[in-house]
Amino acid sequence: MKKFLWTTFALFLFLLIGCSDNSKLANRVFGINDLKHKKVGVQIGNTADIYATDFGGDTAKIQVERYSKLADAIQALKQGKIEAILCDNQPAIAFVKKNPSLDILEEVFVEETYAGVIAKKNTSLLDSVNSAFEQLKVSGIYDSIINTYINETSNFHYIPKTKNAPKLVLATNAQFPPYEFHTANGIEGIDIEIAYFIADFLGRELEIQDMEFDAIINAVNSGKADIGLAGFTITEERKQSINFTTPYANSKIVIVVRKNSSSEQSLSIKELFYNNLIKDSRWKFIVEGLGNTLIISLFAALLGVFIGTAISFIRCTNEVTGRLKILNRISMIYLAIIRGTPVMVQLLIIYYVIFSSVNVNKILVAIIAFGINSGAYVSEILRSGFKAIDPGQVEAGRSLGLKFGHILRHITFPQAFKNSLPAMTNEFITLIKETSICGYIGLTDLTRGGDIIRSLTYEAMLPLLIVAAIYFIMVAGLSTCVARLEKRLKKNER
Repeated sequence: MKKFLWTTFALFLFLLIGCSDNSKLANRVFGINDLKHKKVGVQIGNTADIYATDFGGDTAKIQVERYSKLADAIQALKQGKIEAILCDNQPAIAFVKKNPSLDILEEVFVEETYAGVIAKKNTSLLDSVNSAFEQLKVSGIYDSIINTYINETSNFHYIPKTKNAPKLVLATNAQFPPYEFHTANGIEGIDIEIAYFIADFLGRELEIQDMEFDAIINAVNSGKADIGLAGFTITEERKQSINFTTPYANSKIVIVVRKNSSSEQSLSIKELFYNNLIKDSRWKFIVEGLGNTLIISLFAALLGVFIGTAISFIRCTNEVTGRLKILNRISMIYLAIIRGTPVMVQLLIIYYVIFSSVNVNKILVAIIAFGINSGAYVSEILRSGFKAIDPGQVEAGRSLGLKFGHILRHITFPQAFKNSLPAMTNEFITLIKETSICGYIGLTDLTRGGDIIRSLTYEAMLPLLIVAAIYFIMVAGLSTCVARLEKRLKKNER
């Protein structure tokens, strides 16, 4: 068994590495007019997405390739999968510094301004934040921050002063240097230092929540965050759903392309390992994500087994005796809804809708969401295991005067559980892998830990292989444990 698992894993690594496309497209974009009919990468939710979609009319449209992270778009451009990227100027400069094979065209696609976002209903906070922005610029602190991160003529860093005070929750996407990005000391950048100043001005302690860019406005509107700062451009469409603060920065969207001749040197395995794991203790992102993934998977599985057992008990009782009609109807509605909607949608609904007015721990939200989802599938797995048992056993139990509930608990369900172990194992394996979507509510799981490393190094292969290997080991370990349990349970069959 172990030999088979490791052989499969070796083959998996070979396919990942061997099937990668190393071909590079020649740079065929020299200006804005060259973008028509080209594959151009943008970040989902960014204004570059809107501009790229509207570009060229019906005859010269851009083939827009949307990515949840700019780091993924950078990797696609380096591999020749797309021919250009539209993104904000300062992040583009940071990308090109770390990727010498890329270049920024001199022609500017569009100019824009940045502002923070605050919920429509929170007008008092909006006025206070605008006052903080005014004081930030009058005091000269804003210029000092800009000189540090953009002009690189200073080494000023704002130090927060307020502690043990009500929280000011900031929603951001820490993959947008130099405005917000991960370091060994946490999340840093222009927007972060501005947020610390605003929190001090309001007499509150800043709490930072890192999440997907397109989830920030939802988090602010739902009350999960007080303010969003992540290079938000003011648009009329966004104004309909969110309030903007006073603009605090001017920016422009530029075009990033590959150079005709690559000047980027390939790194050795040792250098890749150092850059992705050792440097700035980046391995901690993997460890933190793995810990959250294990906690969520374990407790969601337990919750799923509890819910699934209860639902299957109700449905089996109704099918055999005709009792529990109301509970059976409720169970069928639950099964239809949960199995008929994606787990990511369920996670977002539970976090942003059901718990919209409650400050609840995100790990607990994930456990509830994945547990409820898993319970629907566990219930049907157990019910199928129950149906596989000879009906004569139920009749024999009744002839002995046992109640149907006792028959289920002590005779049929133990056998149903044993019959259902292979299918249950598949469900738990799926559950472990489904936790990779936790980043949509700002929670760092194993996959997001790898994404953070990729946003810092712009190296796709090693972080992805490390994450894949850890998932594989977890799944292989679970499969081995269940196989041993099945073998032990079979001993009493003779």
